[in-house]
Parts: sequence; structure tokens; C-alpha cells
Amino acid sequence: MRELTPDDARWAVLGGGVFACGGGGWQDHGKLMGQIATNLNYPVLATVDELPEDSWVATVTAIGAPAAKDWEIRPVDYINALKKLMELSPHPISAVLTGQNGYSTTLNGWIQSSALGVKVLDAAGDVRAHPTGKLGSLGLTTREGYETIQVLSGGNREKHGHLLSINVGRVDTTDDVLRDVSVRSGGFIAAARNPVELQWIKDNAALGVISLALDLGKAMEDAGAGQEGRGEDVIETVVDFLDGEIIDQGPISHEVDLETKGGWDHGTFRIGEHTVPYLNEYMAIEGPNGRVATYPDSIIIIRKDNGLPLAVKDTVPGIEVALIKVDATKLPLSSSAVDPVGVGECEDIMGIDFLKYLPERPAQKG
Repeated sequence: MRELTPDDARWAVLGGGVFACGGGGWQDHGKLMGQIATNLNYPVLATVDELPEDSWVATVTAIGAPAAKDWEIRPVDYINALKKLMELSPHPISAVLTGQNGYSTTLNGWIQSSALGVKVLDAAGDVRAHPTGKLGSLGLTTREGYETIQVLSGGNREKHGHLLSINVGRVDTTDDVLRDVSVRSGGFIAAARNPVELQWIKDNAALGVISLALDLGKAMEDAGAGQEGRGEDVIETVVDFLDGEIIDQGPISHEVDLETKGGWDHGTFRIGEHTVPYLNEYMAIEGPNGRVATYPDSIIIIRKDNGLPLAVKDTVPGIEVALIKVDATKLPLSSSAVDPVGVGECEDIMGIDFLKYLPERPAQKG
């Protein structure tokens, strides 16, 4: 097991920002979560093999649209959501995992670990960020007979007041409720949900992806991420580290302007000869000769001036960027990232093909 330090928190925001694929929360929120977690106590990161076989694990996350203007999540919301879930669960919860990597989502569970003593599992519902809870639900949308418990906490106190919501039911239905509640509470809300036995995590999660993000973040920092004029060095580091490919380079522009609706950020960017449609996160790359990349591939945009990953909400036309693709099969791949239920929902929302591009999931190690 590994105690997570302020250095780890810094690397989590950097490396997680790459896997954010344009969404995945907010850089400042991730820094705040890491600072609070490592000042309160040191969270503990554990692999699936370091927990007792009879352990139960819950997913902790935040759901909404990063470009929403009125969201409010306080650190205590993450704690309260998990604390209530621990009270309601028929099985003791000894560890938590994030639904995805991202600017702040790689740090999901760190505050809860410091405050409540649960372990942070070195695993996730998805190695990269994604727009719906179903895509990080570890295949539970299609697990026969599974009934989830979902606790939501947060809300813009001034405009909507604090909201605590408890939902019990099918994963796909409660996920839709979560999205609706996030919209009604200001745009984003903290959640603890989907308690499940450790073996299910071993069989269905993307394993080892928190330490992967930390290692990538450290490599980026060593290459000069955030420093003016070091962008090319960082881009080369990311491509080499992840065995990725630069698809295009140049100034970014809006092919379809950003619109926040239904709890998601919608739009399309153009970089050179390629367009990148997004639903919170970058979901595909279209080129002159057709589709180049499709979720669950990692689709990454990095600034050429300072090497920082570029989020949808922070994009200003004219910024020089590199567009990078990492094939999904080169990284740990969860079962839910290739689940036709979750992926098919994105197809319906965005009106572009996903299902016909779904890869086979390689056998998990661990």
C-alpha cells in the first residue's frame, strides 16, 4: 500500500488531466481536493491484491457538466455522500474507487480516505473520462439482479440549497436520476454508489490506472509541464509514455459552438484537417478520410506553449495545440467502457456512430 502525498496530488492533476480527454472535472478543484486530503491525513492507495478477498468497494464520483456556471460541490459533500452510503450498505465498505481519471476525478476518494479511513483502490470505472455514469459503472447496468444504492450530496447553496438524495434501484435508472439531480442542483453533484464485492472489481474495472496517472503526471512535470516554451517536450513525453500518436497540430477553433444542455457540454472543435465532437469529453476524431478515433480511445488535446492538457471549458480559439490519440486496447480497459448500453446512449445523444467501432476487451491482469 502507498500513502498519497502532496507530490502525488500534484501529479494526479497533471496525469489525470491527460486522461480527462477534455472533461474529467476541473484543475483547480483537483488541486483543492488533493491539498485538503493530504493535509487532513495521508490517503492510502491499495491494489486489488492488497485487500481481503471479502472486501466490498463503492464508487465515488461527481457528475455534471464542467462548463456549467452555477455548480457547487464542497469537500464535505464527498464525505457525507460516502458516510451515508456506508450506513445504508448491508456490507461494510472498506475501499472506494473513482469512476474515471480526470483533472479532479483521479483524486476522487482521497478526501474520503483521509476522513473515513477507507482505502483508495488503484483502479477505476474507466481509464479515461466519459460523459455518463453508465460508462464507469463496471458492467453493473447488465448484471442480472443487481440493485444499487446511490447517495448524492451537494448543490449551489445560495440558489438551490443543499441536496441529499438517496436512490435505490437499477443502475441505468439511478444514473439518469443522478444526471437530472445534477442539473437541478446547479450543474454538478457528488455521489457515492454501486457497492460491490472485490471480485467484481477485479473482473470488470480498469486496474492500476491511478498509479498510471500519477506516473504520467510525474513524467510530465519532469518534462516541464506548465512552463512556457516546454510544450513540445511534454507532448513528446505523453506520446511516448502512452504509446500514442499525434493526429494533427495547429490552432483550435469551434466547428460547432459549445452549448450546455441536459447536463452535458455539447460541441465540436476543429484542429487542422480534423474535427473533434465532444459530449463533456472528446468522444471521436473525424478526418478527411473518415473516423480516426472513437471512445473508448483516449483523445487528448495538449497546448503547444506550456504542455498542459486542454479542457473543453478552457478552450479559446487560436490556441496552438496537438491532437493525440491513444488506442483503447493499449491501456487497461474496463467492461463498462465497452458496454453497449452505455456506449449506445452516447450514440443516441450525439447522433454519431460508436457501437460499430467498439473494441474487444483484452483479458485483465490482476
